[in-house]
Amino acid sequence: MGSAAVALALSATTAFAQEAAPAQASTGDIVVTATRQSTLLSKTPIAMTAISAEGLRNSGVQDARSLAAVVPNLAITENGDAVRISIRGVTSTDGTEKGDPSAAFLMDGIYIARPADQQGSFYDVERVEVLRGPQGTLYGRNTTAGLVNIITARPKDKFEAQVDGKFGNYNAANLTGMINYGLGNGLGIRLAANWDTMESTINQRAGAKYALGAYRNVLSTRLSFGGDLGKLKFVIRGDYAQQKGSLLNQVSLSNFYSAATINTIGVDPTFLNRSAAAYADLGYNLANPSAKDNKNYGIMGEASYPLTDTIDVTYVGSYRKTDRSDVRELLLFGSMQNPAVFTGNFKQISQELRLSFGRGKPLHGQVGGYYFNEKSSLEYNLGNPLASLISANAIGYSFPQGPVKATSKAAFAQVTYDVTPELHLTGGIRFTHDDKSRNGKTVLYFPTAASAYCGSTTCVMNLNVAARSFEKTTWKLGLDYDVPGLGLAYASVSTGYKAGGFNDGCITGQGTGCGLNASQLYYNPETLTAYEGGIKFKLLGGKVKFNASVFHYDYSNMQLSQALTVNNAPQTLIQNAGTAKVDGIETDASLSPWKNAQLSGGVNYTNARYSKFFPSLSTGQSRNFAGMPLDQAPKWTGTVSLTQNVPLASGAHIEANVMSKISSAYYMQDLSYLILFRQPGYTKTDFTLSYKAEENRWYVQGFVKNIENAITVASAASGIAATVTFQEPRTYGVRTGIKF
Repeated sequence: MGSAAVALALSATTAFAQEAAPAQASTGDIVVTATRQSTLLSKTPIAMTAISAEGLRNSGVQDARSLAAVVPNLAITENGDAVRISIRGVTSTDGTEKGDPSAAFLMDGIYIARPADQQGSFYDVERVEVLRGPQGTLYGRNTTAGLVNIITARPKDKFEAQVDGKFGNYNAANLTGMINYGLGNGLGIRLAANWDTMESTINQRAGAKYALGAYRNVLSTRLSFGGDLGKLKFVIRGDYAQQKGSLLNQVSLSNFYSAATINTIGVDPTFLNRSAAAYADLGYNLANPSAKDNKNYGIMGEASYPLTDTIDVTYVGSYRKTDRSDVRELLLFGSMQNPAVFTGNFKQISQELRLSFGRGKPLHGQVGGYYFNEKSSLEYNLGNPLASLISANAIGYSFPQGPVKATSKAAFAQVTYDVTPELHLTGGIRFTHDDKSRNGKTVLYFPTAASAYCGSTTCVMNLNVAARSFEKTTWKLGLDYDVPGLGLAYASVSTGYKAGGFNDGCITGQGTGCGLNASQLYYNPETLTAYEGGIKFKLLGGKVKFNASVFHYDYSNMQLSQALTVNNAPQTLIQNAGTAKVDGIETDASLSPWKNAQLSGGVNYTNARYSKFFPSLSTGQSRNFAGMPLDQAPKWTGTVSLTQNVPLASGAHIEANVMSKISSAYYMQDLSYLILFRQPGYTKTDFTLSYKAEENRWYVQGFVKNIENAITVASAASGIAATVTFQEPRTYGVRTGIKF
């Protein structure tokens, strides 16, 4: 990246102007809740990005996947029915019912455990906050990398309504409606709904037996009631979503990587430079449908009340349920189709009580307690022809699991002491206790008992039985200083923790097919210690905003998936198989180079690499990944954005924006084959042109995303299911909306 780009660079860490009055200061500085209390973004000593509702619309961010375009060092990829979040190279590859993420996804401060529930659109939101770095004190487990928090709009005591629509290529449509009705006495009720659909970007070959249909078809609704009753502030939200569409967003690995280097242990596949059309070629003909019909719904409540002039109490509670049902086509050996059926139900409950104290005093902070419980039951049946490869005449190869349970309890405190009005010292601590268990099995189904090797139509191959408890204390120390005439400077040391877990199988002697020892079945928690310093300055009398942060991570006990030989048979197990170091710098700046123009940009450097790796755990391979890059962590990324506003005599205005994101190469690992998949560097440019009526009563916007039509790999896998998923190609269309 050239020096000119570095000089201009700035990432989306600069907050977009906040439209909603309750979340905006008189200076235009956005108000955030990253510290579980309302603070100005410019005064919050955390590396974070906050994007308002208007900023989301202007930048074309409508769901979690598209956040990565405007948030530095963030990668969010989608693979069928799961969302995977990576921040500064820290991520998790286990999206199963027993796995935990490394970056948490929250809705209104509520932790959403299942990745399948994170795919809906951002509709009727107030803002999105992305916190980078471990948040183990205030947010707890599974925030090793950071978190994404979606804050939805609260009901108000007045009438307002809004309708927004987006229409684009691939028959994409996104429609949102909202109506808010004031009930008087500070209370209001708010109803919002969203419909999001889009066809697949994959092209089928002629003669396919089944049409792909819509890739996304999601209907979501949310009903909120609440307001301010004097001292009591509360909101109750109920939501429902139905997710339909195809699960098949994968293509054969040979579409992206040379067939000569695929599935060769220890040899990194060679990337093919092909046209966008060639990448999108499905490479085989569908014989059966691939579709999902998932439903998730829940209710949450939040209430706060001042007990005294300096003490406030806040309660946040929720119940969520997800029902999943899908049939999917697995691509095996590059050409063979294998239908698989998945059914499952997931329930989660969370409760949190916080007490904040010392408002307006030199010593202030908060203490609290947290409880989380999740229970699930599911079955994944791989069917044929894979089942018959396991055993002749078998018609099903299945993994019924349940109940699978996870319980987490925590107590925490964070206190800030104002040494002087400008100098603030913060310390925090959190104790977490986790319990996990699973009762499951691996079975083969046969049409008749006579054809089965066990004398029954259902043959248990092995049990999946495990239970484990974990405890961890995480902490934070921080110092921040209001530099006179400049802004905020801060430094911190903080820790993060992701719970341990267990693999498929059971301890030798425990039951049918049990052949693991404790070190193979169980793996320990992974931890991260982050050292970070940063500034949030305003220069030249506030004409230039400049933010920067520098960080170093010590990442230990990494939970890595590896192929092992167990009882003379290959098996994929998660093990604590490495440590890593992550060093980086993030910068951003914004200024107005001429009248009614805004120029912003950023540059980010991240060196995320293994420091130790334990190849002896693998099946005889000896490649050492020490020094190799972590997943989804390009060394250099940058953005540059220019917005020009043209006021019109009528009070309306025209607004044009062009934004480019530049990325160096990044890598995706497959530790079963001890290989790295390389995605070369790329540039993606977006352009919008908007007409906004007086007081923004209505607007029309044309947009183009990824003008270059750059096709980038989101995930890749070797083995019998050698496939690639890729990010969206060029999309374009129009958005429009009106307020009442």
